[in-house]
Amino acid sequence: MAGALLDPARPAPTRDARRFAVHRNNVLAGLVDALAETCPAVRALTGEAFFRAAAAAFARAHPPRSPVLMEWGGAFGGWLDAFPPAASVPYLGDVARLEWARTRAYHAPEALALPLSALGAVAPGALAEKRLRLHPSVRLVASRFPVVALWAETTGRAPRTALDLSRPETALVARPEDEVTVRALAPEAAAFLSAIVAGGRFGAAAEAGAVDPAFDLSAEIAALFAAGLVTALEP
Repeated sequence: MAGALLDPARPAPTRDARRFAVHRNNVLAGLVDALAETCPAVRALTGEAFFRAAAAAFARAHPPRSPVLMEWGGAFGGWLDAFPPAASVPYLGDVARLEWARTRAYHAPEALALPLSALGAVAPGALAEKRLRLHPSVRLVASRFPVVALWAETTGRAPRTALDLSRPETALVARPEDEVTVRALAPEAAAFLSAIVAGGRFGAAAEAGAVDPAFDLSAEIAALFAAGLVTALEP
């Protein structure tokens, strides 16, 4: 029955094929609607008909493994990358990954933020060996396209502009309090934060950002603490 629900080529496991067809359609429509809630920007970029056809194909290829639908859809971005009809919109997968990151950030656990004053208790020579533990909601989405600008303009959070699609962006997604925030990072800040997210020591992460002379380590640290994204300093 489970296999037949998402594969219309398989026979219905019941004598009443018409009633099973109604159930099959409802199951697929429910999955498509759930993905539409997660990915409104992808839906707007592609149009309703294309989105629903693509979402249905994705649901058949990647059915949920859990009854909790908020845990389903993480593979949609990668699937879109390889979906031939979406080849003319090469940034679509990255936009889907950004929207999935927002969903995961929204449902992430709570955590208390560490004040910036906590750095004062660390000896200057010891800071380089520390690790910054970030808020559980923090996600990074790196793209070779201006993914934050694309998402913001498509969802009405920013005015329409003539975007330079050759400009890469890394999105910092987090929910330190009630609402999910999305911020575009400069390349040097993205390198620094990527090293932090990967569990790197503070000194090594600072060196990763400092490859670019424009990197302002003090400003980036202050921004992280001000946003409530640092929860602990670990040895």
